[in-house]
Amino acid sequence: MKIALAQINPIVGDLEGNVTRCLDAIETAREQHADLVVLPELAVTGCPPRDILFDASFTAAVADATRDLARLAAAGPPTVVGTVTASGQRRPEHPGLFNAAVLLRGGDVQLVAAKRLLPTHDVFHEPRWFVPGLKSSPVSLSGKRVGFLVSEDLWDAGCHVHPPADLLTAGAELLICIAASPYQQGILAQRLHHARRPRCPLVYVNQCGANDELIFDGRSFVLNANGDVLTQLARFEEDVQVIDLDNAVLVPPAEPCPRDDVYRALVLGVRDFARKNGIRRAFLGLSGGVDSAIVAVLAAEALGPEQVTAVAIPSRYTDPRSTSSARDLATALGIGFEVVELEPLHGAAEATLGDLLAHDAAAENAQARLRALILMGFVNRYGGILLNTSNKTELALGYGTLYGDLAGTLCPIGDLTKPEVYALARWIQETRGVIPPFILERAPSAELKPDQVDPFDYPKIAPALEQLVQENRSNAALRRSEHKRQHLGVVLKVSAKAFGAGRLIPITRR
Repeated sequence: MKIALAQINPIVGDLEGNVTRCLDAIETAREQHADLVVLPELAVTGCPPRDILFDASFTAAVADATRDLARLAAAGPPTVVGTVTASGQRRPEHPGLFNAAVLLRGGDVQLVAAKRLLPTHDVFHEPRWFVPGLKSSPVSLSGKRVGFLVSEDLWDAGCHVHPPADLLTAGAELLICIAASPYQQGILAQRLHHARRPRCPLVYVNQCGANDELIFDGRSFVLNANGDVLTQLARFEEDVQVIDLDNAVLVPPAEPCPRDDVYRALVLGVRDFARKNGIRRAFLGLSGGVDSAIVAVLAAEALGPEQVTAVAIPSRYTDPRSTSSARDLATALGIGFEVVELEPLHGAAEATLGDLLAHDAAAENAQARLRALILMGFVNRYGGILLNTSNKTELALGYGTLYGDLAGTLCPIGDLTKPEVYALARWIQETRGVIPPFILERAPSAELKPDQVDPFDYPKIAPALEQLVQENRSNAALRRSEHKRQHLGVVLKVSAKAFGAGRLIPITRR
């Protein structure tokens, strides 16, 4: 049996475009004489559709799009694709939908599995829109009894529902799991662990691409009954491969450098956020520090150097080496570089606000907000977005100024701790050689007062804070700064728990 694994990059709500992406993959598979095409979870709607699913006109359009896909693919091989279908349980406060795997064959749409285990952890809130599916039965395809699973149904450890076991009991000889599993560091090993537990040949097809904070890494794979990897698709990019299950040979599983994995994830996150939202240009403040240096490197690769402009804003407290290092980095990357002196605005603010800036924190915050004023001036004049350059440790501590250095639409490194930022910067320097030594060697500083350095032992405090975040706990610093994180732009998620939709902590609490 020849199966095409088609990990595509859908856009949430782009039903016409997603149908076209599916058809292109089906045609590629047809040309290679595939017996079955497997597309990801929610490929028709894009993932995650979230509260768009409350709009009955949208879900009706999804049904139409799924039928159109079946009709247009009627001449191709049978295809399983992720979509949403009505369960018959719609209520005024709930759309009553199935997160479904449907089989397209001969122009018809057949429901072959509805997701039974609806996750509620981290960024997942699926019971808000979906209802659990019922047991499904294997389907006969090319002489094999094939059982279908949807994402979490493969991860049934500790649950009272066991979809893989139920399908095997019902006679399945092959399991196919369609997924939209977001990337986080170390996630592939977890997927392989769960895929090996049924001890049955298994095809796993995952979405790739990024939508808002979530990054989907693809890396679809096929296992034999012993759990050996027969094939594995590309990381962080669309890929269609056809594998002959009867003649496949073992492929050693890829073990990429962890820094390379994170880097590629963040590049994809920036690229897709811009591309899918019709954004061409990006601006950032390039301070001569390590955080903004990383964001500049990511943006240059994601968008192309010609679409990125870095702005240095030296003040009366800025080390001249900060600006010269920022310029050297911009030159090495080939991105635009502008210098705007802060002093005229700073002096005007002091003259206007007087005693309101007498306190050190007020004086420093005013400078940070004036920097944001300058950066947003570029965005307003030329279009595009402002990239935020805050890291996760600073965000956890609340070490950032509201409407100042916390400004920005997208926060590419907001899920990397300060030590992780340095590790990634060193890896970038080793592999690309673009980061000036001063940026890597200097003590972290906001340069908002004379001889200022960050008042934290980052190697000690960052892991402790990260442990609290991962365990859904807080300390005084996290609680005190919760309101600041509510003002953040989109934080690209690369850990098990990021600041964003997966961490819903109240501001008002004791």
